Amino acid sequence: MITLIKGLFIMNKEPFDLVYPEEVRKEIESLADIYAKQMTTKVIQKDLSILEDVEVIFSGWGGPQLNRTLLDAAPNLKAFFYAAGSLKNIVTEESWNRDILITNAVKANAIPVAEFTLSQILFCLKNGWEFSRKFRNTRQYPTKPFDVPGAYKSTVGIISLSTVGRLVCELLKPFDIKVIAYDPFVKEEEANRLGVELCSLEEIFINANIVSLHTPLLDETNGMIGKEHFTKMLPNSSFINTARGAIVRESEMIGVLRSRSDITAILDVTFPEPPNQDSPLFSFENVILTPHLAGSEGKECGRMGFYMLEEFKRYLNGDSLKWLINKKDFSMLA
Repeated sequence: MITLIKGLFIMNKEPFDLVYPEEVRKEIESLADIYAKQMTTKVIQKDLSILEDVEVIFSGWGGPQLNRTLLDAAPNLKAFFYAAGSLKNIVTEESWNRDILITNAVKANAIPVAEFTLSQILFCLKNGWEFSRKFRNTRQYPTKPFDVPGAYKSTVGIISLSTVGRLVCELLKPFDIKVIAYDPFVKEEEANRLGVELCSLEEIFINANIVSLHTPLLDETNGMIGKEHFTKMLPNSSFINTARGAIVRESEMIGVLRSRSDITAILDVTFPEPPNQDSPLFSFENVILTPHLAGSEGKECGRMGFYMLEEFKRYLNGDSLKWLINKKDFSMLA
């Protein structure tokens, strides 16, 4: 008789069925001894003894922090499978000290963000939002030929070749678009493989028809984009933010958007989030606000659970984990 590894599901209750859909859960349960029903972090904190035998934890949004208290209660824990993106509120120094394998689904969560970004890039290259608001206001078609950049020989600027930024570059490869990128940690050889031309942050705003932000929020990137960048944008250009609102000095961006109605800002993230009720962002016609929906939503969430199932299979087979997070790279992650 084969003894299965003992495991638990620990995450928020509401998204559990989306992140770990039935077919994924059943396969995990066939490979591991899930010896208790799905629990939340709050529940296990009331009785940590449930962790005494656990060897692997399958988690997601609302997962437990791997602090000393939890790890002392889980002496047999070997691996943590996190079906979500950022681990900033999960991983601690103690978890590195215990040599626990930590893997996440950041790549799976990046896919819908990149798809959302691609849709906005192509739409904005047609000046789609500008035409939409003008048509609504005038109720008249503008005179052709339309003055739009279009997706031919235009320039798209990617700020940060992060997981999402790289995926966006890959998705743009079939199009006749020049892609420029700012990332001080990427070398020329890697940029060439992605088909992008490296340049400065300032040059992104000066030369790109579309500027798309994909920088992780770190101490070094907090407030890195402001007035001096937005004022240099090309006429009728667009700015897309699916990263984090705090990377932008919002009051300065608002000032430029107020004076330059030709610029369109597509903001899936803001700071604060959502914006304050009296924020000008709600009233500006050249601002498109979406409610942080670029990441995994609905059925897309199941991709993250599936990635962790596949990772668990690699773990059981003794193969290298594809999405393993190490301490060296952790500080640079979102």
